[in-house]
Amino acid sequence: MSKAFPLWLALLAIANGPHSFAQTPTNQAARRGGPPPLSQNHAASERAFNGWKTPQEPKHIIGNIYYVGPGGVSSWLVTTPEGHILIDTTFEECVPQICTNIEKLGFKVGDIKIILNSHAHVDHAGGHAAMKKRTGAQIVVSAADAHLMETGGADDFSPFPKDLLAYTPVKPDRIVQDGETVSLGGVTLTAHLTPGHTKGATTWTMPLTVDGKTNQVLFFSSTSIADPTPLLHNPAYPNIVADYEATFKKLKSLPCDIFLGPHADQFGLARKLARLDAGASPNPFIDPEGAQKILADAEQVFLRQLAQEKKAEPNN
Repeated sequence: MSKAFPLWLALLAIANGPHSFAQTPTNQAARRGGPPPLSQNHAASERAFNGWKTPQEPKHIIGNIYYVGPGGVSSWLVTTPEGHILIDTTFEECVPQICTNIEKLGFKVGDIKIILNSHAHVDHAGGHAAMKKRTGAQIVVSAADAHLMETGGADDFSPFPKDLLAYTPVKPDRIVQDGETVSLGGVTLTAHLTPGHTKGATTWTMPLTVDGKTNQVLFFSSTSIADPTPLLHNPAYPNIVADYEATFKKLKSLPCDIFLGPHADQFGLARKLARLDAGASPNPFIDPEGAQKILADAEQVFLRQLAQEKKAEPNN
């Protein structure tokens, strides 16, 4: 990881979090005459992306859920007696690392039957083609993100450098609509379309019984807004405001006891793993209050940017 651009700073820049500086016009104004946004600095963006690829030991999180991704971007293994479900493959370069992690846990990569996705950016779907080639698993995604995968990230409204967003194109096997389910070996995940971060971003939920109590698990899609993405008058995404508004309304309505995000810092992976290793009880990943705070903070970031843009309108 580069000393010039530490991982935590990169994560704050792109991953959704309460202190994200990658998102609001207020921050843009504060930077006038200063450095450009991260997304407009190719070298800094590349360092940030590379920082997320730092190896991470796999960990059992709770129940049949395991963290198998690198240090900065998540990959989740959901195990079942009839094969396994993988949520996010991160970067293509990280697929061998993910496979090694799965084997370290005592599972077989070839037993992965289904590959899901939080959203079709390179750091979450970049390895889908390679993982499908290794496993023959069925890729299941929303229609909008299926299109993005088929273009290998080329048709993305993100302001980051196009060469950094590119990945090996892949054609999904199944398209899911909002509320549809994916089932395997007695495990059922429900797709909730939560567009905004990408046009087909998808949050997945599943019930999980631990110590006789059923908890609701939420695999978050992300709601961050990469600076300088405009909310108003955005020709690449005209309905972005309506989509974000609907997404926040939906996310706040979903029951959530266990919040798991596509970036490690979004849900405090390192801190919660340390507590888990220390024998904390109950499991620190059971954190409904933390989930609500993350979502509330994220919505405030969106509302601040929207208010700033409306204030800057010529008629105001």
